[in-house]
Amino acid sequence: MSDHNEKTEQINEQLSLTSMKEGLTFGTDAYLLSAYVRRRTRGRAVDLGSGTGVIALLCAQRGTYAHIHAVELQSDFCDLITRNAEDNGLADRMTAVCRDVRDLTAEDVGGEVDAVFSNPPYMRASSGVGNTHTEKDIARHEVHGTIADFCRAASRILKFGGYFTVVFRPDREAELLCALCEAGLTPKRLTTVYASQNHVPCLILVEAKKGAAHGMFVTKPLLLTDENGEESAECRYIYENGAFHEQYQNP
Repeated sequence: MSDHNEKTEQINEQLSLTSMKEGLTFGTDAYLLSAYVRRRTRGRAVDLGSGTGVIALLCAQRGTYAHIHAVELQSDFCDLITRNAEDNGLADRMTAVCRDVRDLTAEDVGGEVDAVFSNPPYMRASSGVGNTHTEKDIARHEVHGTIADFCRAASRILKFGGYFTVVFRPDREAELLCALCEAGLTPKRLTTVYASQNHVPCLILVEAKKGAAHGMFVTKPLLLTDENGEESAECRYIYENGAFHEQYQNP
């Protein structure tokens, strides 16, 4: 992979991120997911469909988990994850695993883990127009696994009582919740994200627990901007602390 196909930029948490120019860029959804995951400083976690490894990098930088396996199907991106971890001094906290989530087993990641998180492809394989670049098409469309496949993979590798946290599209909320339940993962916390009070929701964040009883805490909505169009206080807190305020945690 030649340098002219890549770009390097400084992002949050004083991290340097190298990504492919033709790939997806680091965005709000990835950062919010990294801040939404439950902190388990001695736990082991897996990032499904890791891409450049940015969510794993953010969690590793904060010490959210002791070690993270970043699972990615595309070998070029697995190499990128490894280099990003090395460039940021996080190689001892992250390991790239080149696997298809549909075939992933606990043995691939050193045994059952405490937590799994994912920013999976949002669009069905048949929806929209495929991108010119294969990398974007795989990242955006479910060509190598549906949301149900991601949920089943998470369930296979989680310990009983472990958490799966995912960011997804609001218009597919029902599909996500059904897929979680069918995989034995009970939705326990849900936050709907809006660009502003005048917009329809743009994202949902869901935390599910393996083997838990039913009952879900629906948090207050997260508005990214306030009535003046400025960054909201809740959003500013997330970016300053790398975590959601306690009002978004289970009571």
